[in-house]
Amino acid sequence: MPPEPITSPQNPRIKNLLRLQQKPAERRQQNLTIIEGYRELTIAQQAGVEVTTLFVCPELAEPARQRELETLFAPRPEYFTVSKTVFEKVAYREGSDGILALARPPRRALTDLKLPPSPLLIILEAVEKPGNLGAVLRTADAARVDAVIVCDPRTDLYNPNVIRASIGCVFTNQVVAAPTAEVVAWLRQHGIRSYATTPAATGLYTNMNFSGPSAIVMGTEATGLSDEWLAAADAQIKIPMAGYIDSLNVSTCTAIMTFEAVRQRGGQI
Repeated sequence: MPPEPITSPQNPRIKNLLRLQQKPAERRQQNLTIIEGYRELTIAQQAGVEVTTLFVCPELAEPARQRELETLFAPRPEYFTVSKTVFEKVAYREGSDGILALARPPRRALTDLKLPPSPLLIILEAVEKPGNLGAVLRTADAARVDAVIVCDPRTDLYNPNVIRASIGCVFTNQVVAAPTAEVVAWLRQHGIRSYATTPAATGLYTNMNFSGPSAIVMGTEATGLSDEWLAAADAQIKIPMAGYIDSLNVSTCTAIMTFEAVRQRGGQI
C-alpha cells in the first residue's frame, strides 16, 4: 500500500525539504539536493544521477507525467504524494508542475575529468549568483564544452536555483569546483592554454586561436578576474564594446566567446 498523502507542513520529510532548500551545509551533510520539475528530473535521470525520493502533488502534476514517473526509474525511489498546500510551501518556483525529487549530486575532482586530446573548457572564478552559473551551464551544454571548472565558488554548485537556472544542465556537464592555484597548475600540466577575459585587455577574442586545448576564464561582473588569474593566464582577451559600458553579463560574454571557439573548431557540435 502506498503511504498516506502528506498534508501537514510539520511532517518531518517536509521540514527536511525546507532545510535542504535553504541551507548549503545541510545539503553537504546529507549529500542531497532538490530537483524540481519533470524536465529537470528526466535530464538528471538520463545523466545517471541517483534519485532517492519523489514528491508528487496530484493536483498540480499532469496525469500523463505521473504515469511516466512510474516507469522512469528502476529501481523506483521512495514515492510520496503531497497536498497542494504543502507542495506550494516547498516549491521554490512559481507555476511548478507538481514534481520534486531528492537526489545525490555528482561529486568530481579535477582528476576525475574525462577530456579529449584538445579540450574546450569554461572556467568561472568566484561565481556567486546561481542564475549566472545556471546560464553558463546551459551554454556549456549547448556548445558541448568538455568541462566547466568553478574556482573558489561562492554558491553551491548544486543549489536548487542553479539546477533551475540551468534547466538541469548542471547534470549534463562535467562540473568541478577547485581552488584557483590548483586549477592553474592542472592546466599547465595538461598543456591547456588559458584565456583570461578582462576589459583591460588589448587582444580581441576573435583574434585568438582556440583550435587547440583551450580554457576561457571568466570573472565576476562586479570585480572581474583576480590578479592571480590575470597573471597566470596565457593571454588576456576582451569583447570590443562600442557603447558607454565596458562589459556584458558574464553569461552573455561566456556564450559569445564559447561559440567563437566552437566556430574556429569547425562548428562540430
